[in-house]
Amino acid sequence: MLQPYRTAFNHRFTIDKYTELRRELDRKTRTTIQFPICETPCFFPRELLQDLSNIGVELTNQLLQNPAYLDLSNTAIPPQYRVPGKSNHPNFMTVDFGFTKSSDGSLRPKLVELQAFPSLFGFQDLLSRQYIETFQLDPNLKYLLGNHREESYWNLLRKVILNHHDPENVVLTEVEPESQKTLPDFRVYEDKLGISTVDITSLTKQGNSLYYQRDGRQIPIHRIYNRAIGEDMERRGTQLAFDLRDDHNVEWANHPNWYFRISKLSLPFLNHSSVPKAIFLTDWFTAARSSLPEDRNQLLLKPLYSFAGKGIRFAPTDSDLAAIPAADRHLYLVQERVTFEPVIETPYGPTQAEVRMMYLWPDNGTLEPVISLVRLGRGLMIGVDHNRDQQWVGGSSALFPGD
Repeated sequence: MLQPYRTAFNHRFTIDKYTELRRELDRKTRTTIQFPICETPCFFPRELLQDLSNIGVELTNQLLQNPAYLDLSNTAIPPQYRVPGKSNHPNFMTVDFGFTKSSDGSLRPKLVELQAFPSLFGFQDLLSRQYIETFQLDPNLKYLLGNHREESYWNLLRKVILNHHDPENVVLTEVEPESQKTLPDFRVYEDKLGISTVDITSLTKQGNSLYYQRDGRQIPIHRIYNRAIGEDMERRGTQLAFDLRDDHNVEWANHPNWYFRISKLSLPFLNHSSVPKAIFLTDWFTAARSSLPEDRNQLLLKPLYSFAGKGIRFAPTDSDLAAIPAADRHLYLVQERVTFEPVIETPYGPTQAEVRMMYLWPDNGTLEPVISLVRLGRGLMIGVDHNRDQQWVGGSSALFPGD
């Protein structure tokens, strides 16, 4: 997108350098990375990333300052995953954007979704630095937002995740973490912060306290960096040795309720030129549907809680919509379909880019944009399943010129 960096990188690219990139990422994360890493970083104007980060802050504040939304989002938490304790805001926010072309030919950002859940904050720092190092890019290129440098970025991450607790008493919890594709991200936190990654099913309870085992010892947990998702636990039939609904002597980062409270659920409540029109499926059968395009090819049916585009249906028919049981229709959106413009020039043709702006929000602190993540794809959607056996697609980084 940004010249002369784009053309220069494409011209100098070699498969040997890309192989070296993958090898170094595997070595530094002590894993074999299972998700696609794009052959190229993306080069963006600093001003564009600043605009995207500002929009994300505005949209997040719209939700947290809307009492009606907060009331509804509280009822969206499934009873079996309603965790006691209250936090006034999430610790992590991600806001995803694509790019559309306006009538005058200019590019405009369009919201994909918001999610109050940790993304690859650890791995993304490593990936961005490794692109610059391996491909010997201009050392003045930056990737951290808000004037952060590596040290200040990790100091803020440490504050959010540890909240001043001893690393021994903070754990990253996931379901079968060794089998998760995000394991490389977990390894970065282990090395940088000294915390342990544990299977959430291995936690034990004594009184109102939770414990994990390390080096043959039962260690009390004071704070949980939570990466376990209810949907995944349901799918795997996960059984815990404690009840999430009980009041435990533990802090959360993020508090698990925010995963349900800020999600695709938010789209009908947002007011911004970047937000596509959307209504709940429950409202489709009323006059509210008049706010959406009449052409079904311009519509999507989306489940509120799913990852990687699972369950999305393009151009849903009347029978598709009516087939959703009435009791479940509040869990789906009917949304205006947005066609994203391919903006990254690659040897395999122009490629779409979805930019994820990533924010940290310490307890009793302020919401702060810190880093971004880019996913490239040429399929019907950006996700892995729609871009199999393609080159120059997958996870990437957003680099921009320094001062």
